[in-house]
Amino acid sequence: MHSIDTIVIGAGQAGLAASYELSQRNIAHIVLERNQIGSSWSNRWDSFCLVTPNWSLQLPGFHYDGDDPDGFMPRGDVVDFLKRYAASFDCPVRTGANIEAVRSHRAGGFEVELTGETLHSNNLVVATGAFQKPLMPRGVESLPDHIQAISIADYTNPDALPGGGVLVVGSGQTGCQIAEELNEAGKEVVLSCGRAPWAPRWIGPKDLFWWLLNSGFLDVTAEAMPPAARLFANVQATGHAGGHDLHYRTLAAQGITLAGRFLGSGRGAACFAPDLAESVAWGDEKHGQLRGFFKKFAAKAGMAPPDMPDPEPFDLTGPESLDLSEFGTVFLTGGFRPDFTSWLPWTHAFDDAGFPIQTDGASDVINGLYFVGVHFLRTRKSGLLCGAGGDAGVVADQLTASDLKIAN
Repeated sequence: MHSIDTIVIGAGQAGLAASYELSQRNIAHIVLERNQIGSSWSNRWDSFCLVTPNWSLQLPGFHYDGDDPDGFMPRGDVVDFLKRYAASFDCPVRTGANIEAVRSHRAGGFEVELTGETLHSNNLVVATGAFQKPLMPRGVESLPDHIQAISIADYTNPDALPGGGVLVVGSGQTGCQIAEELNEAGKEVVLSCGRAPWAPRWIGPKDLFWWLLNSGFLDVTAEAMPPAARLFANVQATGHAGGHDLHYRTLAAQGITLAGRFLGSGRGAACFAPDLAESVAWGDEKHGQLRGFFKKFAAKAGMAPPDMPDPEPFDLTGPESLDLSEFGTVFLTGGFRPDFTSWLPWTHAFDDAGFPIQTDGASDVINGLYFVGVHFLRTRKSGLLCGAGGDAGVVADQLTASDLKIAN
């Protein structure tokens, strides 16, 4: 059995950032990746691009260096950026590493069983992404047989879908982007809406993300927020066509039918809750809260207040049922949930929602177990390209202190 101080699982931005910070501290480690570097990005749909501007790619020791900082990078360029990052510090990554089992070692530390080999380590850093398991809404099993139900993991482009209309269930960033893309492709689209915050893409001369980052909104800690906030949808926005507003009002203006929460189907029809107005009002309330947060920041910074006028009223009459006979696809974009317990043996180390029970990335239950890249691990930006690096440094500091304690 080969032994090494630390094993990092996952070679996305979080795992690579952790590797960089470990390298800076001269901690012997290896990064195991089942596929290729950045594979979670390369597996996105064909037209995928970042929702955050290119300048927000800020990893330890490696920031965006291109000539389009205010653009929105397509998926292939994100993968290339991560590969260049790994090469910049000679990351000890092993791709194509098929992990068959992870377990505690009887003498302390961890065993990671690969095909044909078992590794032992004192520490284990899990960096497999913010969410791994698509959330399936209730009632999907009752859809008519002719309907193809797919998740975002199965989607490539509009031409790959069967004929007929498309019901998109879920109205976070992904649901709104897919609804817009399918509508532009000539599909009849109905969007089943839930509660999602929204804000304008541009606020004065600055991008929305500039305000979120510089105002300190993304630095709010997980402890300062109610636990349910971890499962809120991200702010409705898009980076397509140079970035533009994307929310319920813009989608309705494009001719997309908005409906309430999906309840299931029966007798060939989809059923929706009569709560469209409540969902829109919830998003408008979050818009107002963001505006207030930005106003306080602008006043303190001596800037002009943000240009965020009150949202305009629009028709909130949504159908409560939809005949699915002319529809071919139900698109499930209701978000993702953690899936750590499907492959890690310590079920008691995770809360009821599947998130690790941890402090600053260190497990409160299993000594030597760490996490990076988890949504709301420490702050609102923990799962973002500009936030994983800060968490990786905090985890590396804790891991270093733990190793020194063991050595003494």
